[in-house]
Amino acid sequence: MAVAEPRAIVIKGATLVEDGTERRADVHTVGGSIVEVSRELEVPSGAQILDASDCYLMPAFVDLHTHLREPGGERAETVTTGSRAAALGGYRCVVAMPNTVPAIDSVAMVEFLRSLCGDALCDVEISAAITVGRLGESLVPFRELAASGVRIFTDDGRGVQDDALMAEALAIARELGVVVAQHCEDESHARGGHMHEGRWSSLLGIPGQPSSTEEVMVARDLRLVRELDASMHFLHLSTEGAIELVRRAKAEGLRITAEATPHHLSLTHAEVATYDARFKVNPPLRTERDVLAVRDGIGDHTIDAIATDHAPHSPETKDEPFDCAPPGMIGLETAFSVAYGELVARDNLRVAGDLASRPLTIADLVRLFVTHPARIARVSGPSTQLIGAGNAADLVVFDPSERWTVHLEDTASRSQNTPYANLNLTGRVRHTLYRGEPVVIDATAQR
Repeated sequence: MAVAEPRAIVIKGATLVEDGTERRADVHTVGGSIVEVSRELEVPSGAQILDASDCYLMPAFVDLHTHLREPGGERAETVTTGSRAAALGGYRCVVAMPNTVPAIDSVAMVEFLRSLCGDALCDVEISAAITVGRLGESLVPFRELAASGVRIFTDDGRGVQDDALMAEALAIARELGVVVAQHCEDESHARGGHMHEGRWSSLLGIPGQPSSTEEVMVARDLRLVRELDASMHFLHLSTEGAIELVRRAKAEGLRITAEATPHHLSLTHAEVATYDARFKVNPPLRTERDVLAVRDGIGDHTIDAIATDHAPHSPETKDEPFDCAPPGMIGLETAFSVAYGELVARDNLRVAGDLASRPLTIADLVRLFVTHPARIARVSGPSTQLIGAGNAADLVVFDPSERWTVHLEDTASRSQNTPYANLNLTGRVRHTLYRGEPVVIDATAQR
């Protein structure tokens, strides 16, 4: 039986954004690789043409923080549905969080999750818990897990509360060359709060969680990193104080990285005024000044990456009263559009006192969505930096002029807990190529 020839694909009319530069070119791919990049590319006979007129062509994105919910949470999401949402959002790789049921805390669980990824529309890098069962009592077998290919360890959803246990984890991670990623929440400060503690929590009568919940944990972990000459990645920073602590630590030379989410750079705790649990998230939506601090931290490189914290929940759980509903928002399909509209197109100019968000470029977003997250997740390679002959054809075409409305019925995720429902966003992913295959064409998943 004859083997079919690999399909030739030509992306026409794009503005390539790579390595901080922009240039007009067409791109020819065959199989999983880029064959030619040229301004005057001759289209091969029989090639499939993808229109990229007036669009940006970039390396496909990497998300450091995705909840795929398998095993145990399949009503909310599966690897297949989550990867479809990722492809629609322009991602070629996501890091799956380990707070599943049971938790990803052993080689056997890592291998089980890998067995579910065969039909995924993107690469799935699996993170493992820091502590067994994410209970904060004893460490997982770091060496065995690292030997199996795990590069990131996190108890995401909970912060490691015990100083000595976190110090031991950091020391082992330094030895093995893997990443410890911390969910910064000091439970003694959180006090069971369901939103940010401030004006709106008082008006609504909802118990609040103060900024110190995050900041005390960031300060503790920075002290440990300093004492141990270790490194750490900080998940979803949300407060002005935490970002300033990280800024000073970076100036000191500590080996740390940090991420922020699209919702923490665009939404405030005022959204909770409707008691709609779609706006319940952990860490919570905070003040306008905190939003400006997140955006300022992105602008001055204090924050290295924008990560979705895509956290699906089934509709019935989000329909519970606000204090009973689980925290979390989906975001893979909207993340780049939100960031583009807020930070580049400047749909929402914001100023608060002495803080004002800085304008970014599309090349800055490539740094935040591709280059830096790939380096942090240890998945760096030519395809995450340059669009050139011989590199992998993991590519995304983004139309900066399209205005589109987020409709719940159109989400690829099994869940609908997006805070951007019925809102208009600026810019949309038009095409996504994963390993050379067009998995999204004209904003429609192909399988």
